[in-house]
Amino acid sequence: MTLPVAVFLLGASFGLEELSMKMMGTMTIISAGVSIASYGEVNFNWIGVVYMMGGVVGEAFRLIFIELLLKRKGLKLDPIIMMYYVSPCSALCLFVPWLILEKPKMDAAVQWHFDPVIMTLNALCTFALNVSVFLVISHTSALTIRVAGVIKDWVVVLVSVYLFADAKLTVINIFGYVIAIFGVYLYNAQKLNEAAVTSASNSTQESQGLLGVSNTTQHKYKST
Repeated sequence: MTLPVAVFLLGASFGLEELSMKMMGTMTIISAGVSIASYGEVNFNWIGVVYMMGGVVGEAFRLIFIELLLKRKGLKLDPIIMMYYVSPCSALCLFVPWLILEKPKMDAAVQWHFDPVIMTLNALCTFALNVSVFLVISHTSALTIRVAGVIKDWVVVLVSVYLFADAKLTVINIFGYVIAIFGVYLYNAQKLNEAAVTSASNSTQESQGLLGVSNTTQHKYKST
């Protein structure tokens, strides 16, 4: 199970997504493609896969809770206010693993230097990333941003292959990402179709409402 499937299932359980077989099939295609591409990795490691699955579940819950706060609870939180509440919680969640896993390595290192410039640039990039994520979720959904993440990952892979000599693509990698991108295409087509149906339904309701008002007005004139 990859992140799009996890987000879709959690979103359906919280009432954010409609649990349909068509959408489930699309998520399965995307996940199958990503899984094939990952399995084709030269340095494939099962321990890393286990860690990744834990991260998948945590990230899925985070995105779903963000969507709930932004769109479903009537709190009207904008991205900056959302950062105000989320950042301290994220810092606390990261502090405990850092204290256990990373700090002993830092203390044991012979040479370790804190660079405030690098830290500030990293913080600014993280801030910009989180704000953009909140903006996209507020206008679309958590599932959409994770489906778009498949394209982002593919771009990162291509740029890495171009920039770094030790980064290589296998036939399995390419085949897997082609399947995943095809799934993204199906997802976009379904969302566009849903948007068209919703727009047509709203137009019909507005037309019926205007027709009802017109008939009522004509009836009043005839009565007088």
